[in-house]
Amino acid sequence: ASVEGQAARALVSAVKVLADMDIAERRRPQDGTFAVLADGKKFEVRAASGPTSFGEKMALRLLDAGGELVKSGLKSLGMSKALVTQLESVIHQPHGMLIVCGPTGSGKTTTLYAALGEIDVLSRNIVTIEDPIEYRLDNISQTAVNNQADLTFAKILRSVLRQDPDVILVGEIRDQETAEIAMQAALTGHFVFTTLHANDTATTVTRLLDIGIEVSLIQSAVTAVLAQRLVRVLCPKCKEAYPAPEDFRKKLGVPPDKELMIYREKGCAACLNTGFRGRSGVHELLIFNDDIKELLVGHPSVQAIRAAGRRHGMRTLQEGGLAKVLQGVTSLSEVARMTK
Repeated sequence: ASVEGQAARALVSAVKVLADMDIAERRRPQDGTFAVLADGKKFEVRAASGPTSFGEKMALRLLDAGGELVKSGLKSLGMSKALVTQLESVIHQPHGMLIVCGPTGSGKTTTLYAALGEIDVLSRNIVTIEDPIEYRLDNISQTAVNNQADLTFAKILRSVLRQDPDVILVGEIRDQETAEIAMQAALTGHFVFTTLHANDTATTVTRLLDIGIEVSLIQSAVTAVLAQRLVRVLCPKCKEAYPAPEDFRKKLGVPPDKELMIYREKGCAACLNTGFRGRSGVHELLIFNDDIKELLVGHPSVQAIRAAGRRHGMRTLQEGGLAKVLQGVTSLSEVARMTK
């Protein structure tokens, strides 16, 4: 449903009041939060407003304040058993770095929190540096970036390293300085979790090289890179089976005489006629083995890194998406939207 005119302005004003934002300020961007209770569950709503040529724009982001998805661990994120096993092996290393990459809103922070949930918080000193803190976690020290007070990721990270942490979560690598400090931490007995805005695992590696990180530092510090996207899950009550298109069959090498049925969205009352209910993750994991590390010396292309990863069993984002189509989790059109 769309809201226009006076009703839209009234709705924006109501959200501003709830989020403790300046209701009279329409020229500058503002951020705020407020809590809501729905179906017995508590949610945190992140509000962001900003001026446009047609008036004020408001975006709302809904977060599970109870952190149920986070508490459920990696298995709740739509990962295969094999991928969960690989990731568990990575995050239980005594030192190293896991970088989770993807566009804004692809669930990177949720994945990092779920990974933290696999660690014994009572026996390890875990510290997070975030902008902002998205979920409150028990028995974990969480610090928020505050640019107005000149508390950047890099400055807080330097301070945290003097607090004898075992595990550090750095919300995002935004510059060379933060990346280098985080990687040095990974080399000195800490395990570091962080995120980077990049399209896939191979692009993450070239991005690190492009911002000036030394090859030797990447080789020594990074344990693995995980790329991810979110796809909408087909509504189980109304999803519709149909014969797979010919190009899809050819891509999978399915013989012409073999029947292959997949599912697409339809729409019903249960899913508000959208055809979808919920979301699931699609993932791509690049393990930094000796071959990948050696390849970095020549500043390889994205294609060369991806090819090397696939030789060692890496499943690309597109392949992961198509697997979910075969499982009846999502539709071909949704995977096409994710990978375009």
